[in-house]
Amino acid sequence: MIDTNLEMTDKIGYLLFKKGIIDGQMLEKALAAKANDKSKIKRNLAQILVQDFKFDHDIIFREVAILYAFRELETRPEEVPENRLESIKSMITGSGDGLKQLILEHKIIPFMFDERNKDKLIIAAIDPTDRNIPKIAFGLNAKKYEVIFIKKQDYEKLINIILPPENEFLKAMEENLQMDTDEKEDSSLDEQELDAEINKSALINLVEGALVEGVRKGASDIHFIPRSGNKTHVMFRLDGNLQTWYVQEGTLPEAVVAVVKDRARGMDRFEREMAQDGFIQREIDNIIIRFRVSILPMVGTELKNKFETVVIRILDDRKVIRDLDKLGLAGTARKSFEKAINQPQGMVILTGPTGSGKSTTLVAALYQVISPEVNVLTVEDPVEYVIEGARQLKIGYKMNFEQAIRSILRHDPDIVLVGEMRDKETAEIAIKLANTGHLTFSTLHTNDAPSAVSRLFKMGIEPFLIAYAINLIVAQRLVRRLCPKCKKRVVNFDEGLMVAAELNIAEWRNFTIYEAAGCDECNGTGYKGRLAIHEALYFTKELRQLIVRAGSDVDEESLKLQAKKDGSLTLREAGLEKVKMGLTSIEEVLASTSES
Repeated sequence: MIDTNLEMTDKIGYLLFKKGIIDGQMLEKALAAKANDKSKIKRNLAQILVQDFKFDHDIIFREVAILYAFRELETRPEEVPENRLESIKSMITGSGDGLKQLILEHKIIPFMFDERNKDKLIIAAIDPTDRNIPKIAFGLNAKKYEVIFIKKQDYEKLINIILPPENEFLKAMEENLQMDTDEKEDSSLDEQELDAEINKSALINLVEGALVEGVRKGASDIHFIPRSGNKTHVMFRLDGNLQTWYVQEGTLPEAVVAVVKDRARGMDRFEREMAQDGFIQREIDNIIIRFRVSILPMVGTELKNKFETVVIRILDDRKVIRDLDKLGLAGTARKSFEKAINQPQGMVILTGPTGSGKSTTLVAALYQVISPEVNVLTVEDPVEYVIEGARQLKIGYKMNFEQAIRSILRHDPDIVLVGEMRDKETAEIAIKLANTGHLTFSTLHTNDAPSAVSRLFKMGIEPFLIAYAINLIVAQRLVRRLCPKCKKRVVNFDEGLMVAAELNIAEWRNFTIYEAAGCDECNGTGYKGRLAIHEALYFTKELRQLIVRAGSDVDEESLKLQAKKDGSLTLREAGLEKVKMGLTSIEEVLASTSES
């Protein structure tokens, strides 16, 4: 008589071995580990391979599901209907704390009652062989049940939709506020001491809660803005717009800022008259997130208070784009960009205002050219994203930006990223790098691509150096993307708007154009997410000659005319192309770009 457990283990091992998922040596190791397993409940071979030998969970358990004829959940998490989500949520939350903990700990979802057999509960599990499933089914009062396999990544997506992770800091704030309300009835307590303790705790929770919530909501920045009357407004920048998230009342704004300073590195809590920059790092939802903190003194209406404004930039490496297709580059701009970054030398410049996604585009460009055979150096102050395969120089009080730029030439670079050409010295070294056989990337703050040429000229860079060192200048803007769930087709064009923008209504009627509506999914804004639009100025032979012959001043208009002849679109034209594709609205493009 063969032990049923051993028989199951042999079947799993044989199947995985036969399919080439594990080799003979690994099978022996896993069987030995199983034989010596000291777990209270003996584990099967699949569980040991995943837990002890770190095999991919979904690959192993999909084979187990096939072996034992468990169906696989085919519905994608984002496609599960709202009423089903509510039903799952009520089953989990109404099951009692002990059972709920068991369900979540073992990653099991009571998915639905079978439509043909109302007494049969369909239970989705990442491990359909989990021995806790019968206990859970019994606890949920299921007369019959069927187990199906759900991939671990699908489980995590689905459970985050049904039961979004709690923000423990906000929960603690609520508990403190409740305690404050309850305890006020007891006059024997020392009110002043209690308030001081509550406020201290609540403010830490406010700051930490804002960091967590900002990351989860996908904000780019968190603002702490002091107001008169002991108020501090906490705002998130979402899709380029500031939105109020929380208002802290009855607390000195200085106390809120002091907590931020205490949580950040490199800041002096007692300095309130000068600008300060700091840094915070946290693990949020199992991901390391970095925060760049900027504090500036500001004028307030109350002379006794020393107000400071705080902006925290969220640096989430998950937002790093490595695929050029996701940048939104299209047509001539895409061809020019690929051609420029694949040159052995020369400069690629990204231009645009703060927050227009220049760094994101440059990092994506770097990932196209990084390889083990080239030395990629970056000089940024501060470093925003960690770039795999690049050596990112550390700027600090012992080596500043200018010193790093001067030293970089002696460090045998092939490709260099200069975070920003902020002055003549930086620009000259970057141009020298591009002229001496290095592919160089950098940024400038100008409104469009032709004006970047003027800016370099006014910095004192020689026209012939500008003309022959640069491969491409790309101007970039971010425009809000229409919410795919609620966007509606434009039936009646705003005549005044179209005339002001010099757009022919009759011509635009030939396209399917959408406008913002607003729904719960996009918080009533009509927009969800952002996309980039680009103006690419590729340095053709004709354009280089125009710059060399510029004399004492660069004629931007002649550069624009030549760029147009070369097939380049202005920022507004590029934005209107996105409108024709149904991605954004005419109003959004007109608000984000100027007339050419």
